[in-house]
Amino acid sequence: MELEHEVEIDTRLGRRVIDTGKVIHFPHGLIGLESEREFILLQIRPEAPLLILQSVHNPLVGLLVADPYSFMEAYTVNASEAEIQQLQVNQLEDAAVLVTVSIPAGQPQDATLNLTGPIFINHEARIGLQIPQNIDGPAQFSMHTAMGKVQEKPSPSSAGQMPPEHRNA
Repeated sequence: MELEHEVEIDTRLGRRVIDTGKVIHFPHGLIGLESEREFILLQIRPEAPLLILQSVHNPLVGLLVADPYSFMEAYTVNASEAEIQQLQVNQLEDAAVLVTVSIPAGQPQDATLNLTGPIFINHEARIGLQIPQNIDGPAQFSMHTAMGKVQEKPSPSSAGQMPPEHRNA
């Protein structure tokens, strides 16, 4: 069994010490970033609903991500049996779901959740997989609209819940 330890890496948030036991392996990388396979989730601020999915090896590669269920009640995701097996979960609901967040330069009020390429994470096995979706509704969801609807209580969907211990590096 490999011993977990801490290492320092450069990130979009500056130099950070990370626990190598929390590194998430993406066997196929991410769309457009197929060569990047090792990521860590970093909190921006303890109270912030947004995280950075940071490449462990490339400080320039860090994606702003969020739990979509913190902003919207209904978001249906699908995966094939092969994708569920790659994630090493019994069912898709056993994985956490994140979506990327786009914020146009100088226009934070226009921030959107990108719903077509959710990222699934099995925190126990430390495996991640991005699974493109064919969705009937909008491809993006306005965070500005959702901010008035964000509730203090946790989401009822286990797929969207991310234990606090997995949010910190």
